[in-house]
Amino acid sequence: MPAEPFRVAAAVYGILQDRGRVLLIRRSATGYRDGQLSLPAGHLDGGEDAVTGLVRELREELGIEADPQRCRLALLMHSAPEHPGDREYFHLFFAVERWSGEPFIAEPGKCSELCWVEASALPSDLADYVAEGLAAIARGDSLSLRGW
Repeated sequence: MPAEPFRVAAAVYGILQDRGRVLLIRRSATGYRDGQLSLPAGHLDGGEDAVTGLVRELREELGIEADPQRCRLALLMHSAPEHPGDREYFHLFFAVERWSGEPFIAEPGKCSELCWVEASALPSDLADYVAEGLAAIARGDSLSLRGW
């Protein structure tokens, strides 16, 4: 009997920019990197493609409607497990070029702050892997390998 194929977890990240600024959220009460800034993001549920998952996450977290045709894959980050027992991840960073609605904290139980920050001066409390992803995108990289 053949072995079951290896499976990797996948998360999607939305990069919303306006006048040289990028929208960040402060994680709260999730049990993962609480208190750190990050991009709006979430896991794929399964049975949905990456863009559909991204649009769903942006609706759930920010109350906006992203235009799926204007969500462009900017970076694939393949990260090794952070701790024993963790899984490898595919982090899919998308530039969200058009959306409707004004972002707000739509999941106050998971997010304590929204802030627009200068893309050229990211804050020090940004989650390290997100900062690495944004730096890779700024360099023009399309693939980032983290922790290997």
